[in-house]
Amino acid sequence: MSRNYYSEINLHIVWHTKNSLPLLTPTVQPIAYRTLRKRIVDTPGVFVHEIGGIETHVHIAVSVPPTLMPSEWIGKLKGGASHDVNQQTDTRDKVLQWQAGYGIVSFGTKDLPWVIAYIKSQREHHAKNTAVDRLEKITQFDDAR
Repeated sequence: MSRNYYSEINLHIVWHTKNSLPLLTPTVQPIAYRTLRKRIVDTPGVFVHEIGGIETHVHIAVSVPPTLMPSEWIGKLKGGASHDVNQQTDTRDKVLQWQAGYGIVSFGTKDLPWVIAYIKSQREHHAKNTAVDRLEKITQFDDAR
């Protein structure tokens, strides 16, 4: 495919574990993040800036090409990552499942350092109740957190 374009499309994406259960345990979380990173890097034209979160949800910051359809890509990313994690664990049970839906917010390149720092400090933000509402929502009906 021709790359006759210039773009700066930066996205912050968040989604929850099934029923917001603490499924991203200290054992599962590194596998999930490694799997997500690999799937993102393997997507042509997509660059991953950061992956983070807490036991109940994941945040990612990426830059994407204008040819990417976010809804389709995120669905494949979520489904593929949970499948991969469940295949890599030593149990027959599903250790990772995602809740339906996601939140997506675009941001300017000048805000990239701030978004990365926000994702890296998820535990602190949730412990201190300083989470940014618009970066935590997965539906338009979410209550302010």
